[in-house]
Amino acid sequence: MASYRVGVDIGGTFTDIVFMDADGRILVKKISSSVDNYARAISEGLLEMFRDTGLTGKSVEEVRHGTTVASNAILELKGAKTGLITTAGFRDVLEIRTLRMPRLYDIAWEKPTPLVDRYLRQVVDERMDVNGQVLRSLDKASAERAVDALLKEGVDAIAVCLINSFANPAHELALKEIVRKKAPDLPCCISFEVLPEIKEYERTSTTVINTYIMPIVATYVASLKQDLNKIGVSAQLLLMQSNGGLTTAESAERLPCHIIESGPAAGVVGAQALAEKVGIKDVVSFDMGGTTAKASLIEDGQVTRSAEYQVGSGIMIGSRLMTGNGYSLKVPAIDLAEVGAGGGSIVWIDAGGAMQVGPHSAGAKPGPLCYDQGGTEPTITDANVVLGYINPDYLCGGEVKLKSDIATRVFKKTVADPLKVELAQAAYGAHQIAASNMIRAIKAVSSERGRDPRSYALFAFGGNGPLFAAGMAAALGMKRVVLPPSPGLFSAFGLLYSDVEHHYSRTFRRLTREADLTELNGTWDRMAQEALAQLASEGFSDQRARVVRSAQMHYQGQIYELTVPVPAGPLDRKALAALDEAFGREHELTYGHRAGPEEPVEIVNIQVVGQGIPDRPRVPESIAVGRRGTTVTPKPRKAFFGAKHGWVDAPILIDRAELKGPRQGPLIIEEYDATAIVPPGATASLDRYGNVLIELG
Repeated sequence: MASYRVGVDIGGTFTDIVFMDADGRILVKKISSSVDNYARAISEGLLEMFRDTGLTGKSVEEVRHGTTVASNAILELKGAKTGLITTAGFRDVLEIRTLRMPRLYDIAWEKPTPLVDRYLRQVVDERMDVNGQVLRSLDKASAERAVDALLKEGVDAIAVCLINSFANPAHELALKEIVRKKAPDLPCCISFEVLPEIKEYERTSTTVINTYIMPIVATYVASLKQDLNKIGVSAQLLLMQSNGGLTTAESAERLPCHIIESGPAAGVVGAQALAEKVGIKDVVSFDMGGTTAKASLIEDGQVTRSAEYQVGSGIMIGSRLMTGNGYSLKVPAIDLAEVGAGGGSIVWIDAGGAMQVGPHSAGAKPGPLCYDQGGTEPTITDANVVLGYINPDYLCGGEVKLKSDIATRVFKKTVADPLKVELAQAAYGAHQIAASNMIRAIKAVSSERGRDPRSYALFAFGGNGPLFAAGMAAALGMKRVVLPPSPGLFSAFGLLYSDVEHHYSRTFRRLTREADLTELNGTWDRMAQEALAQLASEGFSDQRARVVRSAQMHYQGQIYELTVPVPAGPLDRKALAALDEAFGREHELTYGHRAGPEEPVEIVNIQVVGQGIPDRPRVPESIAVGRRGTTVTPKPRKAFFGAKHGWVDAPILIDRAELKGPRQGPLIIEEYDATAIVPPGATASLDRYGNVLIELG
């Protein structure tokens, strides 16, 4: 019997399950998420898959999982009751923050509620300087009073973050020992073990977030393991991290701050892996679902990561200047720009008589008008039905029937008639506005950061991504669009294409021209050994482990850093000069200018990524996805492609395998989980890996 790797991606509405064997055979399952206990939907979905296919728990060799449990706990403020111990004078760091305003001149804006109430923040008498020298030893009496006060309040976990502890953790370790003696079973996180880096607010916030979600994640992981064991699945459980790498369940329980944005990361990693197979190195990944659309950049075959991001800040339009709306989390994450545009985005007329799309969404309930579940406002999905892009009789392989007459009637009454335009023009206008909103996300990760999108391919997925991809690419001057197999389930695919990774970082502030090479190389070597030891404990040793190095750098006096890759092997003065030059190029590419050679460059943080190399290729040579739903190809239907082309008879394909050779648009490809539009003037073909390639212009 074949063995399968299983990818499970949980969303607010659906849980996607993908089975893949060594030969690339794919089995898929979509099941409603169990919001009260997300783990239950996974075991129920697996059981249904076993019943449908005859497989058993022994057929599963590995379970890879992306979850929203951690992010939901923060968004809903339902994490653990957390206490914080910090240095006297720094009790209010969580509220003072960095004084960043997400919306300029908005006097009504209020900071988000701190995750730790002020009465649960205790201070201790101690002081460490920036070089790790003890200025005032930790007062044991004040330390014990602080711990006792928090235990009396009944906290579920304790976070410890002392000033300059990244340089010397002695006082934090002493506090952790006091907590362990007084409450052996109480979770306790110290900042040196979570984020040993400079910057007090970011370090405190990250440590508090890690502590806040630790009991929630631990309970969830234990519940999931128990449910898997009950159905006979004893395979290893790996969780997707925000940085695009996988981690063991044990590591996720210890450092859950790394799995908060696991869902969006999986899709980008999947795009990177398939694009590499196709031979495309520069890619913009585009993921459009029901409420939001996300874009990310893959450059020279590598995903781009941000060193920190905001949790719970709402929609991110990509500007790195407009921050401060959420909780700061300083851990590596796939660099994403997000806009409030999806299939459920509501189309409305503003006070000035102009059409608007989103950011409000009809959600899963009541959903778009055409779902006939009580919706009263037109959405982008309704517009696409009106335009003939979506087949009302074939959504989800014919399992979901849409009411196109309701969408047509309400869209005409609430949008077309007030604008005094024809119905098709109004629907096409809504489609174009949604596309222009999503183009903002693509520009945020490309042109606004010094990259020309015309030299990149657009890799589109999500339930609605293939509907918009070709039109958006044409508007941006991009020449190629790639649509992966099962695009609506692609985030679950991305889990199967990911590698195990562990990220390590240390503050190491030195001017490159003055750095002690022995000290610098020694620190990097110790971090590399730590990464290799962690990988070895997980079964990755010798040739199956790899270490990648980087440095966060800035011009002396700046407060923000850029990340620069660092070559393997010992560094000499020549290598440091090359590092300076690499930083200068990145600074010019990002900000449009660079300083002269007289301006000193400073290394701020040095970083190491330990990667576990799989025993077989992540992406098989070919991928075969079983066809779902009807096997009868619908007749061509009329679809509207704007004023230039008007209504056109568009041929319909229900299986991408029907693309035996290049086909000219217009063309509509209707699959179980997504519909793709190939507009007039474009050409679609199928590659050996099952991707639909659309060539434009």
